Amino acid sequence: MLICMKQKLKLNPAVLIILLGMSVSLAYSQGAPWGDYTLYSTMSSTKAYLINMSGATYHSWTFASTARTGYSSYLLPGGTLVRTVSNQGNVLFGGGMTGRVQKVDWNGTVLWDFTHSSSTYCLHHDIHPMPNGNVLMISYEVKTAAQAVQAGSAQNITVWSEKIMEVQPTGATTGTVVWEWKLWDHLCQNHNSAKDNYVTSILDHPELMNINYSLKKDWVHMNGIDYNPELDQIVVSSHYLNEYWVIDHSTTTAEAAGHSGGNSGKGGDILYRWGNPTAYGASGTTIFNVMHDAHWIQTGLPHAGSLVAFNNKGGSGNKSCIDRIYPPYDGYNYLHTAGQAYAPSTYEWRHTYTGNATQDMGNSQQLPNGNVLICIAGSGYIYEIDSNNIVVWSKSVSGTPAQAFRYTAAYVAGYSVTATASPAVICDGDSSQLSAAVTGGTNVVYTWTSDPAGFASTLQNPWVYPATTTVYTVKAVSGSDSATASVTVTVNPLPATPLITQSGGDLISSQAATYQWYLAGQPINGATAQLYTPLQNGLYQVQTGNSNACLSQLSDPFNFTGVGINDDDAEPALIIFPNPARNTLYLRGRLTREKDFEVGLLDGLGRLVFHGLNMNAISLDGLKPGFYLLRLRSSDGNFSFSKIQVYR
Repeated sequence: MLICMKQKLKLNPAVLIILLGMSVSLAYSQGAPWGDYTLYSTMSSTKAYLINMSGATYHSWTFASTARTGYSSYLLPGGTLVRTVSNQGNVLFGGGMTGRVQKVDWNGTVLWDFTHSSSTYCLHHDIHPMPNGNVLMISYEVKTAAQAVQAGSAQNITVWSEKIMEVQPTGATTGTVVWEWKLWDHLCQNHNSAKDNYVTSILDHPELMNINYSLKKDWVHMNGIDYNPELDQIVVSSHYLNEYWVIDHSTTTAEAAGHSGGNSGKGGDILYRWGNPTAYGASGTTIFNVMHDAHWIQTGLPHAGSLVAFNNKGGSGNKSCIDRIYPPYDGYNYLHTAGQAYAPSTYEWRHTYTGNATQDMGNSQQLPNGNVLICIAGSGYIYEIDSNNIVVWSKSVSGTPAQAFRYTAAYVAGYSVTATASPAVICDGDSSQLSAAVTGGTNVVYTWTSDPAGFASTLQNPWVYPATTTVYTVKAVSGSDSATASVTVTVNPLPATPLITQSGGDLISSQAATYQWYLAGQPINGATAQLYTPLQNGLYQVQTGNSNACLSQLSDPFNFTGVGINDDDAEPALIIFPNPARNTLYLRGRLTREKDFEVGLLDGLGRLVFHGLNMNAISLDGLKPGFYLLRLRSSDGNFSFSKIQVYR
């Protein structure tokens, strides 16, 4: 059972807690921290910890000595970790090198163990779990000195370029790369016009990376990656270039290698870059001095849509800080004035850490109440500030936690609610029963609301009678946990009340998709066509249906008294209905009761498209929409012509 610690403990900052062999100190201010549990794992360790707000270990994972933490650890709803592993078989070596990614369940069982490491490529630094269950990964991609020179490098050196992969788990140790982006496909240079990627002006091509900007072996050193599902875009941070890039993920892999396609129309080119204008030849202030952890603030949080990064030495006095901007969105692209740096010119918000700067790693997490959780990796210090930059929670650990994240008990437990409606599609005037089903909660309190407004209920499974299509939302609260879900009840309109007309001895309904005739209030078996020939006098009604299977009101009663009366002179010679017609054309009248008559349909060019003898119903299947001429030739050789319209 999950226990949510609701009481805010007021502890002396000097209190030292000895916890599972780790040195941990915990401090609180009088403020209001957010959430229930904090996740961290120190680099090269065999443990990951989920601690509660008092600093005690709520849950921990233990890993094999051959699967030590590489860099990142993320928690999925329900308690599964997605983590990077420092692979023991790596050929390439460098800071943040990982080579493996694992998924580990709550009980420590390894669900997936994927390795991507060789002499020419290796995973490193950060990952990002995708909403579809795949994982975004950063990997080095080694290029030889000859390849670098051909690409326009001014130096004859081996280069570790970068690629981003989206990997779909396919087995216990296997995965399929379902999408890939390579930096090597998006380079420019103005060093050698005889080599690849040559441009006359670096400044005119901010969508490309200048291969000769601060070129060395580990040249870019990506270290953070995040995904924006609303934009279907990726942001990555670069240690050595001191900027982050936004690229389009909506492309195919082939489009990602080029310069067109995707939502942005620019293929895999850089859509937006910020932090160091000199990297693309523009003037402006360099904001970052070593940076990590570029990410978006998610939808639903304060300052949603902003980009945030950890600025390791960018603050006053080379202090570590967190910098936030709101990029100049232009749909799936970003506003940019040619020849200038991307806006804004500087950060919009900054929080500076008062302790010693951390040269490497570090992250921040923006929380729903406006607070920010910050991890100072080099100091082993994790703390939370409120909107006034006041520290409201802090914790120190031994070791180097590259990142830390805060979660609610509901998230950890996989607490969720689903909403359904039965039926979900109804006709005007009908009802539907809503149902809420909770996973992971007890003593749940339900609150239903609607859009359009007007409905409210605290029942788990209420009945509703919507007049229009309505979205119903349930909030399910279990202790300190809450979850919401929505369901739509679609309301289809009823057909218009039908009208009955009489033609000789027949009754005809106004046109609809389906028909049912009634006599004296009772349905007539088999009377389901638009035309009905009564067998007795009485009060007749018809009910019609539309394409959504909604039924009309019964028509007004029609008093039929024609049985036994034969007045051919009062009957029209020819009745054609319905007109316009969609599926079937009916013929009635004196001419259709002759011994022999001939029927034809002619199109607009006078071509005969239908011919039949003694037919009272003509199928229109196969005829194109438009106007036709119906020709009826009676047994005495006389012709009757009528214009009809066919529609679909």
